[in-house]
Amino acid sequence: MAVAALRPRVAALGRRLGVPGARDTFLAKGSATLDKLKDLCNEGKEHPSTLFQLYTQAVLDITYFEENQLVDEDFPEESSLQKLTELIYILSEPEDLVRECSINEEPINILGAELLECLYWRKGALLYMYCHTAKERSEWLQENIATFKKCLNDGVHYLMKMLSFRCPLQLDEDVSLQDKDTATLLSEGIFSDTHLLAMMYSGEMCYWGLKHCGEGKQQSLESIDPVSSSDLGSRSQSISLDFQETGRNMLTKYVAVCEGPLKGQAWNTTTAKQMLRYFVKSHN
Repeated sequence: MAVAALRPRVAALGRRLGVPGARDTFLAKGSATLDKLKDLCNEGKEHPSTLFQLYTQAVLDITYFEENQLVDEDFPEESSLQKLTELIYILSEPEDLVRECSINEEPINILGAELLECLYWRKGALLYMYCHTAKERSEWLQENIATFKKCLNDGVHYLMKMLSFRCPLQLDEDVSLQDKDTATLLSEGIFSDTHLLAMMYSGEMCYWGLKHCGEGKQQSLESIDPVSSSDLGSRSQSISLDFQETGRNMLTKYVAVCEGPLKGQAWNTTTAKQMLRYFVKSHN
């Protein structure tokens, strides 16, 4: 069943390697992984979890090249939303594949926390970068405020999900970490720089939401689809965030960590504090 479900997805991913002028380290890695995956599928001896993990790695490498193209081109106004939707669809495929083939297993048990974190980080960070560019296009923003809000909402949800896969370390007598600062970070669920960036990005997107879209909690987003007739609607988050509360929580934690255990490590909190003041002011 796993091999049958994989074959069309591997073929579809392989077609993405034919991008004109595509000479790239990540594409080369993705291509090598796909070749290995095809061989293993033909042999039919490998455990499905190994196949799913290889497929996920190929997805991450091949889409990374395409994401970089979008960023380098500054998210072209006329085509980037469609491309964004397409990439988020592909980055959601590994989880869909696992659910399709492993009825009794959660994706985290098959793919592992690290790969799932990568998938959700990439979806959230991609929407962050898109919104960062889109918010400066005043005419587009005025005409597409619902789409912008939907992208922010989904982006924050993806980043919050990314932060949820690993449980914060419970500090007690049985845990002996000589470095107190490291212990504090792990107890806050911060396992890497990327986890900290996810907090900052989430807070910043909530700030944009509050500033450009209002409270962020009055309206259900189920009917808002960034690209008509696209499939993003079924994969995206329909619950509308409270931008103010979520943003304030994320940035408060970010500042506390940067000025606590990471003090002197060159993490800047100036922008985060300015946004926190805005949250307080708008709340009052």
